[in-house]
Amino acid sequence: MEIRLTDQNFEQEINNAKKPILVDFWALWCAPCSILGPILEKIAKEYEDKIILGKANLDAAPLTANKFGITQIPTVILFWKGKPISGFVGARPEHVIREWLAKTLKEIEEKENQKEIEPPTKEEIEALIKESQEYAQKNGLRLNPNKEVVERIIKGLLMNEKKYGFRYCPCRRIVGNPQEDKDKICPCKWHKEEIEKNGFCHCGLFTK
Repeated sequence: MEIRLTDQNFEQEINNAKKPILVDFWALWCAPCSILGPILEKIAKEYEDKIILGKANLDAAPLTANKFGITQIPTVILFWKGKPISGFVGARPEHVIREWLAKTLKEIEEKENQKEIEPPTKEEIEALIKESQEYAQKNGLRLNPNKEVVERIIKGLLMNEKKYGFRYCPCRRIVGNPQEDKDKICPCKWHKEEIEKNGFCHCGLFTK
């Protein structure tokens, strides 16, 4: 989808968009703009389920260009929920634009997903602390005597459970492969070995 942006409709289109808007600030007399424009149109067509392409001719949107400090063209800015997220100035190769757009959209998606996850409740935190205490007692271990550290780790475990479906150790990198990540479910595969060697596990939840 492609829309023409002017000083009159810019704010309304940007604020009401259901998808991120990739805005191309350009002008007819700008030679690099004529090179970049078709590239953006090609990419936008392939990403039509994820973005909207907005074309802002400086002759039709001078006030808007001034508002966002557009001093060189072409300038490309990705807007989401009315705010500029990222952008670049000048004509760039297609593969560079693709990499930038994919990375930026992924970052937006991750932020949106994080917002959807409700923080753990006090009851959930207390229940998991009790469960961890019982595990420690059965295995001759103790919880970290620092209550703030314990609560922080417990919150991380609960957030990972809400996000990934499992209580992955918040101190280990989750790669997204369930088979590879299963060893990171708390109490993780390595915690006893780490406690024996260092006196505490990697995240510091369990100690001798």
